[in-house]
Amino acid sequence: MSRRSEALAARVEEGAACLEKFARELSEFEWQMPISPTDGRSVGVVIHHVASVYPIEIQLAQAIASGKAVQDVTWDVVANMNAGHAREHGGVTKADTLQLLHRNSADAARVVRTFTDDDLDRAAPFGLSFDAPVTAQFVIEDHALRHSWHHLARIKKALAR
Repeated sequence: MSRRSEALAARVEEGAACLEKFARELSEFEWQMPISPTDGRSVGVVIHHVASVYPIEIQLAQAIASGKAVQDVTWDVVANMNAGHAREHGGVTKADTLQLLHRNSADAARVVRTFTDDDLDRAAPFGLSFDAPVTAQFVIEDHALRHSWHHLARIKKALAR
C-alpha cells in the first residue's frame, strides 16, 4: 500500500466518522428538517445520500485510475440521481443510515488503500469536471473524501450549529 493511498483512506474515514458522530447526536426533529429552502431533502436523507454514494464515487475513481474516460456522469445525471434517491429514501431511519454510512465508508477506504501511486496519478476525462482530464487522486479527494465534509457543513448551517 502506498503512503498516499493510506493517507487518502484515513481522510475518507475521518470525514465519515465526523459525519457519523454528528448524526448520532441529532434529535428526530433535526433528522427530519429540510437541509435548505432550495434543497427540500431532509437532514437524514442527505446523510443517507452521502452513505449510499461511496460505492459509486469509488467506482468512478477506479475507472479513472484504469485510464478510462468517464464522460457520461454529469452534474445533470447527479441531480437526477439525487432526486430519485430522495423520493425512494424519504423515510430513512437514523439507525439504518448510520449502519450504511459506517459500512460503505469503511469499504471505500479499504478500496482506496489498494490504489498505487501510479493509479492515483493516472488521469482521464471526467464528466463531473467538464471533461477535464483529472487524476484518480483528484476524484477520490473531490468526491469520496470531500462529500461527507461538504454535507456536514451544510447540515450544521441548516441547524445553526
